[in-house]
Amino acid sequence: MSKVIYKHLFRVALAVFLAGCASEPEKPSSVYSDQLNQPSLIAPIKRPAVQPIQPYSNIPQPLSYPSYDYSSGSLTGDYAHSIEVKNFIQHMVQKHGFSETYLNGLFSHAKRLESVIRLESPAPSTGPSKPSLGSWTRYRNKFLTEAHISNGVEFWRNNAFAVEKASTTYGVDPEYIVAIIGVETYFGKNIGKTCVFDALTTLAFDTYRRSKFFTSELEHFLLMTRDQGYEPREPVGSWAGAMGLGQFMPSSYRRLAVDFDNNGRCDIWDADDAIGSVAHYFSRSGWQMHGPVTKQSSPANDPSVIELSTYSGSEYWRVYPNFKVIKKYNNSNKYAMAVHQLAQAIKQRYQ
Repeated sequence: MSKVIYKHLFRVALAVFLAGCASEPEKPSSVYSDQLNQPSLIAPIKRPAVQPIQPYSNIPQPLSYPSYDYSSGSLTGDYAHSIEVKNFIQHMVQKHGFSETYLNGLFSHAKRLESVIRLESPAPSTGPSKPSLGSWTRYRNKFLTEAHISNGVEFWRNNAFAVEKASTTYGVDPEYIVAIIGVETYFGKNIGKTCVFDALTTLAFDTYRRSKFFTSELEHFLLMTRDQGYEPREPVGSWAGAMGLGQFMPSSYRRLAVDFDNNGRCDIWDADDAIGSVAHYFSRSGWQMHGPVTKQSSPANDPSVIELSTYSGSEYWRVYPNFKVIKKYNNSNKYAMAVHQLAQAIKQRYQ
């Protein structure tokens, strides 16, 4: 089909959405993918296995999955003697109506991950930290690469309908939706390989620095898997429990993930739902459409001016509210600047 016909179809689809339909339009994936007719640079994304969502009542009922036996009458395995895990199970039973038998069986399969303990427990500091010369240059060079820019353009093209729809729905500039996914998971190529349930269990009960936070995230994770019908041991993500293309923690998932393709499940391992969820995250954090993010400045005794270290000296940037929105995703000036500069590079190439 010619490019003219393709553009016409795309404009018609977008116009229907802007007209304010009562329900969100379905993405015409078969039409779009047929017309692109280009080899994709993005590898297929492995999603967690799912089970049909079971009706839930306040009467505790064990969830049954064919791959695992969760019918253990008592807690066994790595956490068989953990008072903290036993107390957590009672909390989930009493507050959320989980079956004690089911949770005993589930936690009997939990694996204590030594690699996660090491990552969460860095070596003690030997003295006051000093600014690292060129730290911004090194950080920038990880993300402002030709591969990131070209894959970003390809990801945008392959998901143009969802990106534009999310931008319009939530009032977020499209290049920043794409750039976040690029910085977080290299457009879905690096979503992590760690069992999220094992990671969160280890972090909650075998580390101390942020154990309260990770115990809460484990609670959210179990509620998420029950609500969405996921087999709890199937989702994979980062060593810290972040999931999907946008690396949402379970609490962020439950608060901000959206079923953007209207298929009945918030699947942030899927591009459509991940794109919509990232845009929703930005919108709820106060993003201003077409608003300024940052611009280069001179040194100033002003909290709105940040300093970034390069090998040739310091750079100074004045930051605006949208920059601070990016930092709500990751509270690092270098992170927010990398997202901003990658977004601008992808936008320029895409256009």
